[in-house]
Amino acid sequence: MNFCSDNVTGVAPEIMAALIAANQYTAMPYGNDEYTQRLQSLFSELFETDVIVFPVATGSAANSLALSVITPPYGAIYCHNESHINLDECGAPEFYTSGAKLVTIPGEHGKFSANDLAIKLKNAGAGIVHHIQPAAVSITQATEAGTVYTVDEIRQIAEVTHTHNLCLHLDGARFANAVVSLGCTPADVTWRSGVDILSFGATKNGAMAAEAVIFFNHKLAETFAFRRKRGGHLFSKMRFLSVQLEAYIKDNLWLKNASHANKMAAKLVEGLSALPGAKLCHPVQVNEIFIQLPESVIQGLFAAGFQFYRWEGEDSNTLRLVTAFDTKEEDVNTFIKVAESHSVMLVNQ
Repeated sequence: MNFCSDNVTGVAPEIMAALIAANQYTAMPYGNDEYTQRLQSLFSELFETDVIVFPVATGSAANSLALSVITPPYGAIYCHNESHINLDECGAPEFYTSGAKLVTIPGEHGKFSANDLAIKLKNAGAGIVHHIQPAAVSITQATEAGTVYTVDEIRQIAEVTHTHNLCLHLDGARFANAVVSLGCTPADVTWRSGVDILSFGATKNGAMAAEAVIFFNHKLAETFAFRRKRGGHLFSKMRFLSVQLEAYIKDNLWLKNASHANKMAAKLVEGLSALPGAKLCHPVQVNEIFIQLPESVIQGLFAAGFQFYRWEGEDSNTLRLVTAFDTKEEDVNTFIKVAESHSVMLVNQ
């Protein structure tokens, strides 16, 4: 009954089975195995275009190494002020770019608009030696607020980005949840919309530890193999990352897992939003819920054994609840019933 995050889960059975099967044989190291070699064609089929794929083990590595390719040490990376690369990666983007600066853009519900970006870039001081130079734009899909950028919103941001000769990176830690929410193809929401590089997440949606950096612009991938090695993410037994990614996209497991997680979040928010004193902080579009509840309800949920985060400090009544690929419907129902029972007690006081 842990709703803290979608990375508290175990491994999807299909992925664990693939790992066990891959463990029965020897394989060449450092990505020269059959699993890693197959990824290029598998992901190219998935995205309906030729891509270059590099497996890594963490989302922070995927984001930071991807950004290092498109950002010089004197460069600026434009991102939302609540983005993961800005708040939760311990300076890794700055480290791997050898000193680039993150320039943040505010916006409601975890998103900034193309117009917000255009205004920021207009006043960026491009070409002026005293200023950091615009280099890259990074958006998160789904966002840290549990919302999604529409295909049109990404296209508009990409148009501004490319007009200024910058590259567009997409942090897709919960990319599968966003694709399910939008009902679009992976191609539509990435390269067809102008995305140059994607950090493709799997760990939060059923993998043990596997992410991928996917290049739609092949020229940008020329130095990545060296950067990955230098960054410590060229795994000796690379097949154990690659087999996870292969099993993840096989038979659309990634979309099935995300669909279940999104469905459980929708069910949970439907029950909670009807409670007295409940207030949603953001639209619920994927598997993350940000909601304010009365303190007595929160204490009742803790007492019942549920785990979740208070999102704005220990005294906050804003909660983040995250569902996952293996969230049990009965746990969601119990959560709602416990919250309802304490809401009734509050009303009767």
